[in-house]
Amino acid sequence: MRIERLWFPVSNGGRKRRVNEAIRQVLSDTIPTLKDPRIGFVTVTGVEAATGFAHATVYFSVFGTEQQRERTLEGLRAAHGVLQAQVGRELRLRRTPVLRFEYDPTVEQGVRLGKMIDELAPAPDPPDDGETR
Repeated sequence: MRIERLWFPVSNGGRKRRVNEAIRQVLSDTIPTLKDPRIGFVTVTGVEAATGFAHATVYFSVFGTEQQRERTLEGLRAAHGVLQAQVGRELRLRRTPVLRFEYDPTVEQGVRLGKMIDELAPAPDPPDDGETR
């Protein structure tokens, strides 16, 4: 009797997740040290590397107006070589991914949603001063 062996592809999801998080951490530490005045208060919210780590999309949020967000995006794009070199030095990957920056609107949407919930929530009852009716 011959037993056939089933083949299941091995997933690199765990490694990819660790590399994404490591890139996010390096960039979070490096971006505040940049001297470019266009770059505002930036939070790196996530990184999504392509299979094989040839490219990585860096999602960020920035505190400020639409104009400040655009200027920050220009500054990050201008500094991508410095940031990419830092990722390569610290992570020592076989191939350092080419970084691409995209604004992540989820933080702004979460704040706006929180404000809407606060507006819809009923006002709290005044504190009871101990009298019964």
